[in-house]
Amino acid sequence: MVPAMEDLLWAGAHAQARALSAGQVTAPELLEAVLRRAETVNPTVNAFRVLYADAARTAAVDAQRRLDAGERTPLLGVPIAVKDDTDVAGGVTTKGGRPQSPPAEQDSAVVAKLRAAGAVIVGHTLTPEQCLWPFTESLAYGATRNPWNLDYTPGGSSGGSASAIAAGIVGVATGSDGGGSIRMPASATGIFGVKTSRDLVDVAPWSGTWSGLSVIGPLGRTVADTAAMLDVIAEDAGTYGDAVTADPGTLRIALSWRTPLGPTPMNPRWKRAVVDTADRLRDLGHRVTVADPALGTGPSTQFLIRYLRGVAQDVAKLPNPKWLEPRTRKVAALGRRVPDRTLRWAHAGEAPLRRVLEEFFTRFDVILQPSWTRRPTRIGQFHGSGLSATYTGVTHRIPYFPTWNVLGNPVAALPVGRDETGMPIGVQLIGPDRSERLLLSLAGQYERAHPWVDRRPDL
Repeated sequence: MVPAMEDLLWAGAHAQARALSAGQVTAPELLEAVLRRAETVNPTVNAFRVLYADAARTAAVDAQRRLDAGERTPLLGVPIAVKDDTDVAGGVTTKGGRPQSPPAEQDSAVVAKLRAAGAVIVGHTLTPEQCLWPFTESLAYGATRNPWNLDYTPGGSSGGSASAIAAGIVGVATGSDGGGSIRMPASATGIFGVKTSRDLVDVAPWSGTWSGLSVIGPLGRTVADTAAMLDVIAEDAGTYGDAVTADPGTLRIALSWRTPLGPTPMNPRWKRAVVDTADRLRDLGHRVTVADPALGTGPSTQFLIRYLRGVAQDVAKLPNPKWLEPRTRKVAALGRRVPDRTLRWAHAGEAPLRRVLEEFFTRFDVILQPSWTRRPTRIGQFHGSGLSATYTGVTHRIPYFPTWNVLGNPVAALPVGRDETGMPIGVQLIGPDRSERLLLSLAGQYERAHPWVDRRPDL
């Protein structure tokens, strides 16, 4: 039975790939439906900075030729979005700010792999300037909105990618995560995302990556969508899709409430969602125990040092740093004041923390943690605010995210509930290094028991 095009748009990238493979829809037909959807809803949610419609149409025709010849890849003919910190040949990469570079001469490593697999690149999605904030707003491009409630942010910095998926435009998109930037928007918009292990995905031509904090990873409507992208972009691509339907076995799961910032107040509805998720995991046969790895306050200090220096290094490469927003320039100025010896200290401090965590993972297979501590911020809440006011206003909402960038572990952002207004709530699943397949198996099992793909915002 041929799926209705509207339903296919909401079904996700994996379902779209199956429909294309079965000949139920052609790649050009699917692309035109995506472009029509973008034309309808993007003026409302502001997920895309730019659509590459003509290039996408050419790519869709080529993908259909490959399909007709019998070729199959996980994303052949599937429309995807790319975060605007990742180069697409012929397009300008702005990182949420006023353009400061000419069009990219060649694709980034990730985009080259996606293009080789036949994915159809629809456009660049919005970010906050220099990917700095857990909200996607900038003076250059305005505010990206959460499809579930247009008065709120979809999170950041991969907010444009998350909004495009949650609004039913594309089924999968790239994101990047240097302090929660895949997990925050995934949790805020009710979709699934994976912060990948450090060095699992080639980030070229990036350099520095905020001193090892930043990685590239997928966001999708379903667990299978993100697995399909990993089967294209990961250095060890293959079998990620198989992991989604594999039985994870009986896992030892640590429910961890501690943050590097100490006791953190949580909205009762968000806290209840974490407890309910633990109970659901027990119902699936897993052993869930309250336990915290003894990481102390170190991850918070190390994150801040590496983040500030990383931003300073990024800004130093720009030809016109004065074009940046005042708040961004202030972050870079602070980063320039971080001495080399302090940065070396931060890097050296990672190894002892990793040893603590490795010992913890001899007793547990996965860590369950909250994501946000409460609902994400309203649109414009920090418009015109200085650096101090912005940091103060967001820090207590996101203390669970940066630790895993410091340590480089893979993390899955899993949608698990709704608050009293109907906005999504998510949790985090953290695993040992290179345990993405385990996290996909656990998340896939959870999704089959508690599906979310049929939920659609009213746009």
